[in-house]
Amino acid sequence: MKVAVVGATGMVGQVMLNVLEERNFPLTELIPVASEKSVGKEIKFKGKKYKVVNLATAVQMKPDIALFSAGGETSLEWAPKFAAVGTRVVDNSSAWRMDADKKLIIPEINAQTLTKDDFIIANPNCSTIQLLMALHPIHQKYGIERAIVSTYQSITGTGVKAVQQLENEYNNVDGEMAYPYPIHKNAIPHCDVFLENDYTKEEMKLTNETKKILGDEQLQVVATAVRIPVVGGHSESVNLELKNAFEIKDIKKLLSETSGVVVQDQVEVNQYPMPIYAEGKDEVFVGRIRRDFTKENALNLWIVADNLRKGAATNTVQIAEYLVNNIFV
Repeated sequence: MKVAVVGATGMVGQVMLNVLEERNFPLTELIPVASEKSVGKEIKFKGKKYKVVNLATAVQMKPDIALFSAGGETSLEWAPKFAAVGTRVVDNSSAWRMDADKKLIIPEINAQTLTKDDFIIANPNCSTIQLLMALHPIHQKYGIERAIVSTYQSITGTGVKAVQQLENEYNNVDGEMAYPYPIHKNAIPHCDVFLENDYTKEEMKLTNETKKILGDEQLQVVATAVRIPVVGGHSESVNLELKNAFEIKDIKKLLSETSGVVVQDQVEVNQYPMPIYAEGKDEVFVGRIRRDFTKENALNLWIVADNLRKGAATNTVQIAEYLVNNIFV
């Protein structure tokens, strides 16, 4: 099992390597791949050193699986080249997510739709993954009419440049800006670029990807995405209108029995999800579960997850694990 990690020197790529090691992924050969400026650098994995190669070399090595986290343009150009030599690509960019011919996968929800014919598989947006880990069981049991989502997103979703900006501002150092405004002591209601409808790409990803993954074009999802000076993970305030009546205790029980979801909801002892505690963990944490008293069959949730783990690297590796266990056998 030869596995290429494309973007191995980047923030998500490095977490992918950690997750592969932690989960003892059954690879026999690692192929770290990065841009030309990183070729020749050494990556440590399970005590061994591997030299970084470029994309062309990696294609020639014909890996069984390639985990991509190198941006949309790279994915559009190179994922088909890997697929052409028989490599199964799991892509972490937005390049293929809304392609009608490509599956958009959260393993706990729809991995069973993958077949031997799928050679390019899309990993959803980080905000979508944590949202749907909580919403999917609720939608299955009660039906969701409408979801209103407000996100509070970690700067790690932007990358190393944003982390450096926050550190610079915190230490009163002039430096390169990842955002159009300071992020320290600030909240910027602007994730990704603005579209013609005045929503950002990040906000529309939540709408479009949710419908595709849950297979429900009637489900209404509207979002406001906000960047905040946090590094541990993304948080989401979610208001749901359900099709059927529910009891809050049943919602809590349903979520607590959902694989990959942890309910933290004991307000009497100030227990609720926070990114400072989600960082480095693979679970999606849900709390502040309460009825919306202004509307029938409506409720509020607070959802937190490490956007680099379940929101990116871990979900990607889980897809690869499913391929190993179900497609390669």
